[in-house]
Amino acid sequence: MGARAEVIERHKASGREFTAGGVRSFVLDQGDGEPVVCVHGVPASSFLYRKVVPELAARGLRGVAFDLPGLGLAGRPEDYDYTWTGLGKFAIAAVDALGLDRFHLVIHDIGGPVGLEIAAAMPDRVRSMLILNTLIEVESFHRPWMMEPFSMRGIGEVYLAALNGPAWRALMWNAGVGDMSKVPAAELAAYVDLLKGVDRGKAFLKIMRGFERTKEKEDLYVGTLRAANYPIRVLWGAQDPALKLETMGEAARRSAGVDRVHTVDAKHFLQEDQPEAVAQHVAELATEARAA
Repeated sequence: MGARAEVIERHKASGREFTAGGVRSFVLDQGDGEPVVCVHGVPASSFLYRKVVPELAARGLRGVAFDLPGLGLAGRPEDYDYTWTGLGKFAIAAVDALGLDRFHLVIHDIGGPVGLEIAAAMPDRVRSMLILNTLIEVESFHRPWMMEPFSMRGIGEVYLAALNGPAWRALMWNAGVGDMSKVPAAELAAYVDLLKGVDRGKAFLKIMRGFERTKEKEDLYVGTLRAANYPIRVLWGAQDPALKLETMGEAARRSAGVDRVHTVDAKHFLQEDQPEAVAQHVAELATEARAA
């Protein structure tokens, strides 16, 4: 067994399968305290939270990170609705399938829109929200240059097929991970295998072509944050070249109605560079929520 296959086997062994909304998926679930639902984006899966979940457990919380359909170890139905609406419906079903009554939310990348679908549907069950490098003002959002080709039919298929080895490492070095020494080569390669999966990335491309960049969605997401009666915090990887702090971070702050953006020394995948900081911010929010 190769090193990257061993990484994925260890990942599988650290979680379990479950089914929600008729779709088989996979969840990392560790700790005995208040649940923290960590929603991933693209091109990632629950694997992105493999360092964060145990850090949450170490702080007396229960870290929960599941794979969205079409990504990671989740099922990849051909006829599934891979829009944010469809992924949000799965996430809502997953929260119920996992028996989570009230929970804290961590949202990242397109896990922002997906997580806000959860928050909009069940606002009384959200205890706090930590917003990480994501998009909320979606109507004016433009995909970063390194992700735009995936949205183009024909070009996306070729681009994805070539995304392996040196190309993937270059992408992660340029935009994803600030300190590449924190991600062993086998773990970096595992990202690609978990992205492409059994369907060679067909579902992922559908996700990339299903962005709902409409005024209606923006109004829903901003309105959900403005109506929230729980603590919210924005935490940003300050060196993210894709979702930049000065534009996207400020948009998140503005939409959430908070007075500042907390920052860490990281790029887009701050869960890789700063898992302790992510978990600590969640723990502080949980303390705020209990005191409210």
